[in-house]
Amino acid sequence: MSRPVVIAIFLALLVLHQDFWLKDDASLIAGIVPIGLVYHMAFTVVAALFWFAVVRLAWPYAHEDDDEQEGDQ
Repeated sequence: MSRPVVIAIFLALLVLHQDFWLKDDASLIAGIVPIGLVYHMAFTVVAALFWFAVVRLAWPYAHEDDDEQEGDQ
C-alpha cells in the first residue's frame, strides 16, 4: 500500500464516519436495532480491517530489525 492510497482511504473513512444521511432515519433492522447503529457497527468492522491491512502491508519492517540489532549489542 502506498502512502497516497492509505491517506485517500483514511479521508474517505473520515467522511463516511459522519453519517449525516442517517441522522433522521428511524428505521429499524430486524425490528430492534436502529439503522444508524447497524451502520456504525459495519463501519467499525471496515475501519478495523483497513487499519489491519495498513499495519500488515505498509508497516516498515526494516525499522523493527534495526531495533532488535541495537538490543543485541
